[in-house]
Amino acid sequence: MIERFYLKDYLSFKEVELNLACGLVVFTGPSGSGKSILMHSILSSLGAGSCEASLCESQVTWELESEEIGIENDEINVFKHIKKEKSRYFINNQSISKKAMADLGSKYLRHLSLKDFSDFENENLLSILDKRIQSKSENILKIKEQYSDAYLEHKKAKAELLKIEEEEKKIIELKEFASFEIKKIEEISPKIGEDKELLEIKKELSKKEKVLENIEAANVIFNFEHQVFSALDSLDADSAFFDDTMNELRALMDNAQEKFSALDDIDVEEILNRIEEISGLKKRYGSIEEALLYKEQKKKELAEYENIEIIKDDLQIREKTLSKSVQVLADQLTTLRHVEIKSFSKDLNKYLKELYLREAQVFLLESEYSSYGKDKIVLKLNATEIQKVSTGEFNRLRLAILALKSEYMSQNGGVLMLDEIDANLSGEESMSVAKVLKQLSKHFQIFVISHQPQLTSMGDQHFLVYKEKEESKTKELSTDERVDEIARIISGESVTNEAKQFAKELLEASKCVL
Repeated sequence: MIERFYLKDYLSFKEVELNLACGLVVFTGPSGSGKSILMHSILSSLGAGSCEASLCESQVTWELESEEIGIENDEINVFKHIKKEKSRYFINNQSISKKAMADLGSKYLRHLSLKDFSDFENENLLSILDKRIQSKSENILKIKEQYSDAYLEHKKAKAELLKIEEEEKKIIELKEFASFEIKKIEEISPKIGEDKELLEIKKELSKKEKVLENIEAANVIFNFEHQVFSALDSLDADSAFFDDTMNELRALMDNAQEKFSALDDIDVEEILNRIEEISGLKKRYGSIEEALLYKEQKKKELAEYENIEIIKDDLQIREKTLSKSVQVLADQLTTLRHVEIKSFSKDLNKYLKELYLREAQVFLLESEYSSYGKDKIVLKLNATEIQKVSTGEFNRLRLAILALKSEYMSQNGGVLMLDEIDANLSGEESMSVAKVLKQLSKHFQIFVISHQPQLTSMGDQHFLVYKEKEESKTKELSTDERVDEIARIISGESVTNEAKQFAKELLEASKCVL
């Protein structure tokens, strides 16, 4: 529920603070006093509208499912809309987008003055019907669970089968392509690290001739080796260092000649062609490692293509088995629903009669299979389609649906907001709406603007919206003050004793409702 609402600087309102109760909360007051403005600002505080107030804030007791937007849940959660140069939105002082706030708030708040068809969606109507069945037999829960599992598995198997059938149409091309890719890589048959080895060989080949020429020229030094030894002897110098140096130089030259001689058998053209092949492979796949990985992937795909018939046969059997299970379980749900639909229709029309509406026709028709069966509930109001009924009839029909739903609700349904649902209704019609709202208030916190004494008298909490020197203000009314306000609604500004007496009788009678 919304525990507290605060508003500052919005049109004719300077400052408003409302401490709100559970149940049916009624707002009354003279025309133009600001009731609709106040209702709109409450919606805006929760992201369901926009206003130019410098601040509108609602404190709520809802346990927010808000992990997806990173809001921490508190015992009392605060929704806030601040307007300075631009609008900003907060939940528990954490900044949030208006859309995210609206999405979060919409799980707990509904504005029934809008012509919203969600209450008449098939899933919602079937949910109400199934709750009624469940109250008489828990067996439906097991059937629905089994059906849901079978339906999802069947949907998955059917999707996989369709994918295979689509692939079958192009399977020949896919097999040819995979075989071509494998063959192309295997013909080159690259080895990891081969590209680096080839470049090193190319480098050595490119300098072979020049290096051998230099070695041959340098080998002349060995022709004068004995002369150096003679000179060192004549100087009585130790020749060991020179001997070591010449041996080391001779070994170096011999190794170099041996190394380059080994390149004599290498075909330079063949090396260059191999480098070009490897380079093309790397350009296409990124590296030798990636090319080999791609080849294995294509081999795996090829094996899958070759096994596709086996997979398809297995899937066809599975899909057929699951389809049968879905049909059997859906038939069981349909049977249970056909038994209950008459009672559903009877109770709905009981509410419609209380609301002075024409009788509704309820049809349980066969539809396409979905996650909740193969049934579709269609409603008509005296043979008129829901989309074509008047706004007043639409809203009262929606109240009847909500009342029917509330009979089996086990938890609080959140907040309902209505502007003037009893506008242009007779006293009897207004009382009927009031009684249904009173029933709904056991499961919802309901905010309603009313100009009728019947609905006003049913309120669990009553706020007067009035103007004082062009400034709109609010006041929670005591019992005596409620009598005066209801009497004003009945007789106008000149309140009569008869109006006061009738107001007292209405308030007294409201205590006996429910």
